[in-house]
Amino acid sequence: MRDMTIGQLARQGGVNVETIRYYQRRGLLPVPPQSASAPSEGRVRRYDEAVLRRLRFIKSAQAAGFTLTEIAELLELDASSDRARARELADARIAAIEKTIAELDVARRALMGLSRQCAAADTLHCPIIAAFEQI
Repeated sequence: MRDMTIGQLARQGGVNVETIRYYQRRGLLPVPPQSASAPSEGRVRRYDEAVLRRLRFIKSAQAAGFTLTEIAELLELDASSDRARARELADARIAAIEKTIAELDVARRALMGLSRQCAAADTLHCPIIAAFEQI
């Protein structure tokens, strides 16, 4: 696809138009100039494939757990080729993910134990419910 309207960019990027506008306000996506392409279309902004790639990068980085502030820094680092800082950000994200995994593993083991107790319980009330009532 050559140039896209904001609606087409949103569809291709899997976001809504307001998300694109928000990213533009945050400086994550450029705001292209308005152009009069055809009299019937009026003045519209056109986005190219590079903007779509950047939008997809933002979404992927968010899925990896980066904040929009960190994503903005990563985008700036890409332009400056500062690999050391990019690696620091990635290492910090890895550490945060590993911490979350450890916390989730503890929760999983606790729930598995409660589930076994519930299955084996000969009481009227399930221990899972009682455990969460005490929290």
